[in-house]
Amino acid sequence: MRKRFSSVCSSSSTEEDSASLYDTVPISAADPPDEQEHPYASLLCCHRVQDSLLSSNSSFTGYRGILNWIIILLVLTHAHLFLENFIQHGYLIDVKKVLEHLIEDNCNWPSVNLILAANMFAVTALLLERSQEKGVLSPVNARRLHLTNLGFLLLFPAAVIVHEPTISTGGAFFSLWFYTVLGMKLYSYQEANHWYRQARLPDAETDNNVSVAQRVHNEHLTLRGLYYFFLAPTLCYQRDFPRTPKVRVNKLLHRLLEMVIVVQIMVAIVQQWIEPIFQRSEYSFSTMDITMRVEHLVGLAAPAHFLWLLFFFLSHSYLNFCAELLRFGDRHFYGDWWNATTLIAFWKNWSIPCQRWCHRHVYTRLVENNVPPSRAELLVFLMSAALCECMIALPLHSCRLWIFFMMVAELLVAVFLGNHFEGNYGNGLVWLCLLLGPPLAVTTYFHDHYISSPHHHHHHHPSSSSPLTSDRRLPGSVFLKPH
Repeated sequence: MRKRFSSVCSSSSTEEDSASLYDTVPISAADPPDEQEHPYASLLCCHRVQDSLLSSNSSFTGYRGILNWIIILLVLTHAHLFLENFIQHGYLIDVKKVLEHLIEDNCNWPSVNLILAANMFAVTALLLERSQEKGVLSPVNARRLHLTNLGFLLLFPAAVIVHEPTISTGGAFFSLWFYTVLGMKLYSYQEANHWYRQARLPDAETDNNVSVAQRVHNEHLTLRGLYYFFLAPTLCYQRDFPRTPKVRVNKLLHRLLEMVIVVQIMVAIVQQWIEPIFQRSEYSFSTMDITMRVEHLVGLAAPAHFLWLLFFFLSHSYLNFCAELLRFGDRHFYGDWWNATTLIAFWKNWSIPCQRWCHRHVYTRLVENNVPPSRAELLVFLMSAALCECMIALPLHSCRLWIFFMMVAELLVAVFLGNHFEGNYGNGLVWLCLLLGPPLAVTTYFHDHYISSPHHHHHHHPSSSSPLTSDRRLPGSVFLKPH
C-alpha cells in the first residue's frame, strides 16, 4: 500500500490535476487489498509542479481584475487632479476663446478661399485623365503634367500660410490638412487610372474591343466619380467602391453626437488643464534649463496623451460618419493597435488608409525599382515623419524638428529594443513610447506658440506682478526663482 500511495503522489506531482482538492477517490470493492489506495490520498497529495501566476513562465492571462483596479485608480487620481485644478484656477472653459483661433477677417477669409481654390487642382487632374484617354496627351507628357499639378498643389497652401498674415491658426491647420489629403488622393487617382489603362491594352485585340473598353473607362472619368472619391474616407482610388444598401440615419446621428461630445471634451482639457501649465512658463522649451523642461513635460504628459486618444476617437467617428453618409462599405480604418507588441505593429495598425496608401503607391514602387525592402520601409517611415513635422510646424510658423526626431527616436527603440521586449512587455514599451512620444512633441510646439502669442503677454507679464502675487495665483510656478 505504501508503494502504491507513493506512486500516486509522484505521478500527481508531474501532471495537471483537473479534479478539485476535495474530490475523493472511491475505493473499488473488487480491487485486492494491496492494490487499494490510501483513503486520504487525494488530501495528502496536494502539491504539483507549477509556476506562480505572475511569473514570466506562467500562461495565465486573466488580468481583468487588475485592469479594473487600474481603471478605478486612474479615475480617482485624475478626479483629484481635476478638483485641485478647479480649486486653484476656477472654471476656465470658454468656447469663445476657441473661436478666436478660427474666426478671420469678415472681408477676407483666406482659409475658406484656399479650400475653394483646391477645386482647380482637382478639375485639372480630371481633364488630364480625359485628354490622355482621348489620345490627346501621351502617357509620359500626361504624367509630367500630373506631377506639375501636384507640385503646385503642395506649394500653394504653404505659400499662402506663410505670407498671409490674416489667416487664423485653426484655418491654417485645416487648410493644410485638406490639401495634404487632396494631394494623396490625386496621386492615387492618376496612378490607378494609369494601371487600368495598362491592364486593358493586352486584352484589346480588335478596334471594337478598344472602343468598348474606352467607353467603359470614360464612364468613371466624371466629376461625380471624382468628388465621391474626394469625400470618401479613403486615400486609394479604384473604379467601384464597395457600397452598403442604405444610409442608416440612427448611426449617422450617433456619430455626429460623438463628434460634438469629443470636441467639447478636448476643448475642456486644453483650457482647463493644459493652458494653466502653459501660463506657468515665460520661456520656450528651447531656452529652458533641464529641470524646468522635465517638470513641464511631466505635467503635460497625461493631458497630451488624453488629447491624442480623443483625437483618435474623433477620427473614428468622423470617418464612420463620412462612410455612412456616402454608403462607403470598407470601414476598416484601423487595426487593434492597442494590442501591438512592437512599434512597427502599431504603425501598421494605427491608420489603415495611410498605411495602405504608403504601401500601394510608395513602398511597392520603390521595391519595383530595385530598392531593398528594408530600405524602402525606412524611406516610407522618414517620409511620414517629415510630413507630420510639416503638418504641425508650418501653421505655427515654427520648425524645430521635435516631432521628426521623436519619431526617429521611436524607430531606434523599435530596432534596438524590439527583440528584447515581447508579449506584455512589448505592449508596455509601445504604450510608454505613445505616452512620451509624438503627442508630447506636438504639445511642446503649441506651448512655444502660446508663449510667443500676444494673448499670453497680455494676460501674463512677470514684471507686472510681484513674485509673491504670482506664487499665490499659480502655486509652484516658475516665478519662485529670483528675478
